[in-house]
Amino acid sequence: MNREELTKFILQYGDELIGEQGKTIDLSALEAELSKIKGIGGKRLEEIMVVIEKFLEE
Repeated sequence: MNREELTKFILQYGDELIGEQGKTIDLSALEAELSKIKGIGGKRLEEIMVVIEKFLEE
């Protein structure tokens, strides 16, 4: 999975969760799941979480 595919996946996942009534995104759980993806190290995970948090603030 390259960076573009990962970003697309994360945004789709977030949209689906937000679209469901009463659902919120548990950022710590999301971070834990993303950390399990092969090829995503700590530094990359931090960058991904910053993008997700900025997206959610909008």
